[in-house]
Amino acid sequence: MGRDKALLSWGDHTLLEHVAALVAEVVPEVVLVARADQTFPFPKPYPIARDSADGLGPLAGLAAGLAAIDAERAFLVSCDVPFLRPALVQRLFELSDGYDAAVPEIDGFAMVTSAVYSKAALPVARELLAAGRLRPRFLLDSLKTRMVTPDELRDIDPDLWSFRNCNTPEEYAAALRDAGLES
Repeated sequence: MGRDKALLSWGDHTLLEHVAALVAEVVPEVVLVARADQTFPFPKPYPIARDSADGLGPLAGLAAGLAAIDAERAFLVSCDVPFLRPALVQRLFELSDGYDAAVPEIDGFAMVTSAVYSKAALPVARELLAAGRLRPRFLLDSLKTRMVTPDELRDIDPDLWSFRNCNTPEEYAAALRDAGLES
């Protein structure tokens, strides 16, 4: 992207503020995970957990977030999914009952950064980080994981736009256009 995606504009807010507000419609405790040097200039700040080290990917972010919450389960989401539907978050929590993780699998890809994880994932994530095994698949294989099919989510999100992210300037511009927010 060439710049901090969290701070990209989304209407009158940043992309991160927008996504955090969507998650807050479902969960009472929203914690942002940030790099050591990252700041968020929000009028209503959320608690921030600091990622232990740069470059360790979503596994380190998950560990930092799970360590910072009181709840038994958390929804992990990246900051760049502006079309996330709160009802989809709620559905994933429902589908996570009895599991350590509920992870959507879309087109053969595990959506590890749009999934529900229990606190049981924290010690496993820490062990994997210590061993340098950073691939999220290692975590999923080590937990009691429920892979969620698209058919279990389409009644809430028919086109699965909740998983549509903004990884490039072109994707961001298209998302703004589709949301009616282009400048």
